[in-house]
Amino acid sequence: MGMNLAEKILSEHLTAGKMIPGEDIAIKIDQTLTQDATGTMAYLQFEALGLKKVKTELSVSYVDHNMLQASFENADDHQYLQSVAAKYGIYFSRPGNGICHQVHLERFGVPGKTMLGSDSHTPTSGGIGMIAIGAGGLDVAVAMGGGPFYMKMPEIINVRLTGKLKPFVTAKDIILEVLRILTVKGGVGKIIEYGGPGVASLSIPERATITNMGAELGATTSVFPTDERTREYLSFQKRVKAYRKLEADPDARYSRIVEIDLNKLEPLIARPHSPDNVIEVRKLKNVAVNQVCVGSCTNSSLSDLLVTAKLLKGKRVHPGVSMTVTPGSKQVFEAIAASGALTEIIAAGARIIESACGPCIGMGQAPGSGGVSVRSFNRNFPGRSGTKDANVYLASPETCVAAALAGKIADPRKLGKYPRIVLPKTIKIDDSGILPPSKTPAKVEIKRGPNIAPLPLNKPMADSITGEVLLKVGDNITTDHIMPAGAKVLPLRSNIPKISEFVYYLVDADFSKRAKEKGGGFIVGGDNYGQGSSREHAALAPMYLGIKLVAVKSFARIHLANLINFGILPAIFADPGDYDKIGQGDRLELPDIKVAIAKKKTVEVFNKTGNQKYILKIDHLTERQRTIIIAGGLLNYTRSGGN
Repeated sequence: MGMNLAEKILSEHLTAGKMIPGEDIAIKIDQTLTQDATGTMAYLQFEALGLKKVKTELSVSYVDHNMLQASFENADDHQYLQSVAAKYGIYFSRPGNGICHQVHLERFGVPGKTMLGSDSHTPTSGGIGMIAIGAGGLDVAVAMGGGPFYMKMPEIINVRLTGKLKPFVTAKDIILEVLRILTVKGGVGKIIEYGGPGVASLSIPERATITNMGAELGATTSVFPTDERTREYLSFQKRVKAYRKLEADPDARYSRIVEIDLNKLEPLIARPHSPDNVIEVRKLKNVAVNQVCVGSCTNSSLSDLLVTAKLLKGKRVHPGVSMTVTPGSKQVFEAIAASGALTEIIAAGARIIESACGPCIGMGQAPGSGGVSVRSFNRNFPGRSGTKDANVYLASPETCVAAALAGKIADPRKLGKYPRIVLPKTIKIDDSGILPPSKTPAKVEIKRGPNIAPLPLNKPMADSITGEVLLKVGDNITTDHIMPAGAKVLPLRSNIPKISEFVYYLVDADFSKRAKEKGGGFIVGGDNYGQGSSREHAALAPMYLGIKLVAVKSFARIHLANLINFGILPAIFADPGDYDKIGQGDRLELPDIKVAIAKKKTVEVFNKTGNQKYILKIDHLTERQRTIIIAGGLLNYTRSGGN
């Protein structure tokens, strides 16, 4: 029996375990990626390991999230990141050089390599044939130190593409269709591998759009085979030597095959407040729009913006709409300037934002109260835009332009003939915004501003624990719910005591205060708890507040790993009905918890308030993960000699 593409790459990097779905494996990591919202903490953790240099083939530190310098915090963090990169053998992508995933695809992505990134959209590089996985910063720090990445071997789902996209139907519509089929939790524990004759018609930026939003499926990663389109892209980037032909064997097997006929797709849009709430654009009538945003790591490539410019040329954005456009990288910015596309965008009335994540993570451009924003982004969770009651829709750049011109959600196919886009034969390659590490690292002094607080460490798990249910929440709780992003909170990422004041702030503004007053406690949740970004602060800050247990119906992958990494016990209700029996404020007791974690598949919980007993499953935890939780987290475990 042949191997699929994901299995081929994983087998080349396997350091432990057998590639049987659900079995524990460890893989060697070739490259790492961080961004400034997660990177500062990741490098503080790397420093705590006591190593002199990273041990990966390549590690890159990007600055693309905390770009609004309203005070000293972000600028101080950027100086810290630059000095750490210089000292420890890491490349540093300066502010303004671009969004990490766009730049990495352009300048560093290598087919057949593995990458771990402290950003959930790291799988973007799967568009170029990498196994690129989003993870918490602590996992990335350990990988930079040469440690393998541990996970359960995912199932491999094949999305088989046939046919060819019609005009005004895009790669964004492909991934929205996949989300409609599989839902935001349909990819948990799975790798999405694309194949079929339809792949050949998709450019690398189009494939990257699809793998980028694989994160919204909850998937471990997504990956495309490599072909002549891959070679062309790498040649365009003057990196053709990195090309390698990669494809599944003809007799490869998959756990499931999803067939999508590209000929039958039409423009789609995700309605508030979930990326899988997908409907055909033509079915939405008279939805007035206040804001339109084109860009983010999903749709900010050169081809995306050339199309946007052509569709806007000679027209004006509707007077009731504020439109922004974000080039994904300095390379893209310079290219649209040289081609004249930038002038066409500005002349139409759109506003240009610097090459950064910006409004996608609530860093500026928040919609007005109750506003409707149509965005070519990847997430539309409540409050993520920076406005709690905004309604955010996700769509292709083409559909975004149609909405911007009409002042309401509109079918882009009514814009007329689809414009012919011709990429330049060559592009200016200027890597001056990427600083190599110092050749004299011993002379580099780490710069630490006053906002960079000492790294908090957890204590080992107690023999027994008692506490209160500090919060009970429902299904599909996102990391944006747990640890909000935005201009108010993101600058505090390197200061856990300060950022902990915002844990669950949008859900229950008194949560942090209550946790401190009660000396910590427990959280109860529903299905798919912790979906969304890789932000480890959604586990690290609760750990700082004394959270010892999160009991839910099911977990999202990255957040589950982050809870383990910081010594919080992630448990699952053996009987989902027990979720309904627990109330916020109930006092729970977990006797002999340390012994149970070490030796048992379940944990007994006694509700002292309701005089009830519940059984929580912990059989999803590996022996190594159990040891990490008992030690009080991965950092304690690693420093004590674990690997």
